[in-house]
Amino acid sequence: MKKKILSLLLVLTLVFATFAACGKAESKSDDKEGKTYKVAYIARAQSDSFAAWLANEMKAAAKEYKDIDLEVFDGQADDEKENAAIENAISNGFDAIIVQPNNGEAQRPYVEQVVDAGIIAITTNARIDGIKGASSVDADPYLQAKVNAEQAIKQVPQNGRVVVLKGPSGNFHADERLKAWKEVFFKARPDVKIVGEDFANWNKDEAMQLMEDWVTSQGKIDAIISMNDNMAAGALEVVKDNPDYKNILSYGVDGTAEACLLIEQGKMTSTCLQSAIDLAKLNMETVHKLLTGEEKQIDTNIEEVLITKDNASQYVKMYRERGLITE
Repeated sequence: MKKKILSLLLVLTLVFATFAACGKAESKSDDKEGKTYKVAYIARAQSDSFAAWLANEMKAAAKEYKDIDLEVFDGQADDEKENAAIENAISNGFDAIIVQPNNGEAQRPYVEQVVDAGIIAITTNARIDGIKGASSVDADPYLQAKVNAEQAIKQVPQNGRVVVLKGPSGNFHADERLKAWKEVFFKARPDVKIVGEDFANWNKDEAMQLMEDWVTSQGKIDAIISMNDNMAAGALEVVKDNPDYKNILSYGVDGTAEACLLIEQGKMTSTCLQSAIDLAKLNMETVHKLLTGEEKQIDTNIEEVLITKDNASQYVKMYRERGLITE
């Protein structure tokens, strides 16, 4: 009888031990499934219209993922401040850091620090090539400028006089867009003369100052060739009430709400959409795949879409629906 009781107690002990082990295993699984990933997004500058749009879309896209907690930091178009933000994100234990570079080469060693710390690193708008262990989500800046340049070949008048507004020196997007204009447009149109060319660093105010100088010193200008919409809009602001520039052509990149309105109104010629909506969604999809281990390395691009007077209204409508145009 004692032997039977001891045997029964032993069986029950084993059963309870098994349940306890299962409970612990299930608890570990639940912990993993319930993990929230901390993601830092280091924005180039909230004063830049496209960068601000992208930061807002990043927040919206992150809300679609219950396991992602996104924090946005403003680099203020300053390399030292952006680099400090990256270092702070590393020390604060973020699981992933997405960097929108102000100047790719200036941010390169700090993104390398992210990788060395064992943190998932993504560069976006513009990517920084050649960092082993870092992923990227971007657009093809050469193609973005190319679709505009192909239009300009037919639109800029013979012996036209143009000004060129450049993005930051060393920035991948700025350099590749300018390269496309040189190889596609200026090579096909050797008759065109550049009467003004300078860096406006994506900034509207800097573009306005340059345009004011060029209008004074050069007089006739047939076209504004800009590496982004913000600078193009700034240059157009300078000549908007001057009848001598009523038919000036203007080209940009980004497809911002302001640019689409200007195109719809016949004040700007064309732009290439760099959809912050698509870019943000692709960034969140990419970082989630990397965080969950579904992928180890991802380098991907969104598509480029030309916006002209023919289709600008559909994008103006899109911006109104998203509350980015309220008038």
